[in-house]
Amino acid sequence: MTYDHIVIRYGEMSTKGKNRLQFVRCLKRNIAKKLKHFPNLQIEALRDRMYIRLHHTPPQPVIEKLQEVFGIQSLSLALKTESDLQKIKEATLFFIKQFPYEGKTFKISARRADKQFPVTTNELNYELGSYVLKNTTGLTVNVHHPDIDVRVEVRKEGTYITAYDVPGAGGLPVGTSGKAMLMLSGGIDSPVAGYLAMKRGLQIEAVHFFSPPFTSERAKQKVIDLAQRLTEFGGTIRLHIVPFTELQQAIYKQVPENYSLISTRRAMLRITDEIRKKENGLAIVTGESLGQVASQTLESMVAVNDVTTTPVLRPLISMDKTEIIAIAERIGTHHISIRPYEDCCTIFTPKAPKTKPKKEKIIQYEKFLPLDEMIAETVARVETITLKPNEPLDELF
Repeated sequence: MTYDHIVIRYGEMSTKGKNRLQFVRCLKRNIAKKLKHFPNLQIEALRDRMYIRLHHTPPQPVIEKLQEVFGIQSLSLALKTESDLQKIKEATLFFIKQFPYEGKTFKISARRADKQFPVTTNELNYELGSYVLKNTTGLTVNVHHPDIDVRVEVRKEGTYITAYDVPGAGGLPVGTSGKAMLMLSGGIDSPVAGYLAMKRGLQIEAVHFFSPPFTSERAKQKVIDLAQRLTEFGGTIRLHIVPFTELQQAIYKQVPENYSLISTRRAMLRITDEIRKKENGLAIVTGESLGQVASQTLESMVAVNDVTTTPVLRPLISMDKTEIIAIAERIGTHHISIRPYEDCCTIFTPKAPKTKPKKEKIIQYEKFLPLDEMIAETVARVETITLKPNEPLDELF
């Protein structure tokens, strides 16, 4: 007898009425892709639970991978036995003996999902608790605050015994909320925005603006590495690299310096929207946080948003920098983002950017630029890279 299953609980997905099975099927696909390097696993998806049969696969590496899958509220290492009272007793005793239980307190929390099982929930709690007490020493009952809460779930296909929960990533399975384009710079914020967008079920494709020779190949590699890291949470990501030098230089020659950053952001948004149309996306995701920098004031956002009617999602809108950094460190993007290689926005930032730009003025300045033609030419020269999870990176560092 040994631990042989992992039980997965859905959390928020459980509220999805008639559509729940679509969410469950998507989650199962995402889990199967995430665990493709564990060939012996068997995944069984039910309406209210998912079970992974280990077949002697060491559980800890599997659990670590599952913690990066959105749509999982919690998971537990489990022991499965037949739904027979004596076998449940023996399995429960074995389960407890895997812990350093002497001097500890315990409780049995039974749940009879199979209403045809002949023993009621209260009777099952009593029978299992009594059996454990008779066959152990130094273990006592505490029904309110036990050290070990042994949960016994009796189902038609068998009985599952668990104790401790491992938190999952939460959210919704990636792919259940449609596709969006992530404007991915080399900074700290936008990868976190991408992570949070995927947590709400969005499949993302990333768009990066590259301005050689002002930005280096190392800066480009940094963005590739950031997108690669995000694949661990959302699966395959297509990264669209936009050659932005000519258009950016044209803006900075024609538009007054204090308005140049806003004009640049408007061009970026228009280009991203064109790529979105080609890729059948539904929205654009940015890493903007209200008031963090000059281009992220409310007035600036209004001026930039004027170029599109596509929804622009800003997952970080109310977060401060400390909160964003904490998430970046937790998801493993921070150490990549702080590499000292600047992106095009950082290099071309004016000394005194306008914090309350007038939309009418920026439109007037842009009339002297052939923006439609330049944007079309830029979109035609976009380079696209497909990144997949678990693929080694060609590190430059």
